[in-house]
Amino acid sequence: MKNTQSQKKSRGYIPHKAAAEFQPTMDWTVEEAKDLFLSKIYTFEVDRTFYSDCIDGMKELPSESINMVIADPPFGLNFGEMETLYNRDSDLVAEGYQDVQLDDYAIFTEQWISELPRLLKSDAGIWIFSGWTNLVDILNSLKRNRLHLINHIIWKYQFGVFTRRKFVTSHYHVLFAVKDEKEYFFNKIEHYPQDVWDVNREYDRGVQKNATKLPLEVVQRCIDFGSRPGDLILDPFMGNGTTAVAAKSSFRHFLGFEINSKLQEIIENNLLQTELGCNYVPYSDKPDELVRKARERFRKK
Repeated sequence: MKNTQSQKKSRGYIPHKAAAEFQPTMDWTVEEAKDLFLSKIYTFEVDRTFYSDCIDGMKELPSESINMVIADPPFGLNFGEMETLYNRDSDLVAEGYQDVQLDDYAIFTEQWISELPRLLKSDAGIWIFSGWTNLVDILNSLKRNRLHLINHIIWKYQFGVFTRRKFVTSHYHVLFAVKDEKEYFFNKIEHYPQDVWDVNREYDRGVQKNATKLPLEVVQRCIDFGSRPGDLILDPFMGNGTTAVAAKSSFRHFLGFEINSKLQEIIENNLLQTELGCNYVPYSDKPDELVRKARERFRKK
C-alpha cells in the first residue's frame, strides 16, 4: 500500500531549491553596519586592551555589558618551551608568554569563567578555543556556572607536531556556549553550517608574534555567526590581538585583557594597520559554496 502523504511530500521537494533561495537570518549593508557601530554609546571605555590579569580586570566591568566572548586561554602545555616548533624562528617569538601549570588549570579555568555570567547580556554567546588536554576543566566550569553548551565545533588545520607512538593532533576544539539557551543570538549566515571547520593555520613569515596565534578566518567566523555590527566583544586573553582586528574590521567594538605587556606593540601595530570595517561584506553578497552551486544549477535551468 502506497503512502499518499509521503508521495505528496516527495513531489513537493525540489533538490537544492532551499539552498538556492537561502538568505541569512540577519544582514546589513555596509552603511547600516557602520551606523550601528558609530551609534553605540558605552558608559565605559571600549575598543582598547588592558595589559593586566583578566580575572581581576573583569571584576571591574559593568554587569550585562558584553554581547560576545571569544577566549583562547593558555592551554597548560608549556607552549613557551614549544614556540620554535610553531614559529620556527625563535627571534620572531614574543617573550613573556605565561602558561598555567597543569595542576592549577581547573582552578584557573573556574576563576575566569565564573566572571562571565554577570558580564553577559541575556542573548550573549561564548566561544572558547581549547586543546583536548584540559577540555574537561572548561566543560565542567561551563556547567557549574550554568552556561549552556550549544555546539562543540572542531577546527581542523593542516599542521601538527610529528609523533611516533600516537596520532598527530591537528585540530582544536571550539566551544559555543550561551547564557540563556532559549534567547541566545545566532545569525545563520550559511544554509548548512557544519560543526567541523577546515581552516589552515597562518604562518606570517618575518612577523613577530606569540606561539598561539589564531587565524583571522576562524575568529571572524565566530564573530559573523555570533554577533551584530556594533556589538561589544570581550577577549580575556588577547594574545596577538586577532579578536580586536576581526572586530574592528567588521564594525564590532572590542575590549580585551592581555597579561603579557610585551605583546602591546604587536597588538597596537596590528590595529593601526586595520581600517574600520575593511573586511565587512554583507552576508548575502558572499554566499557559501553550497548556496552558490545551487543557484548556478537553477540559473542553468
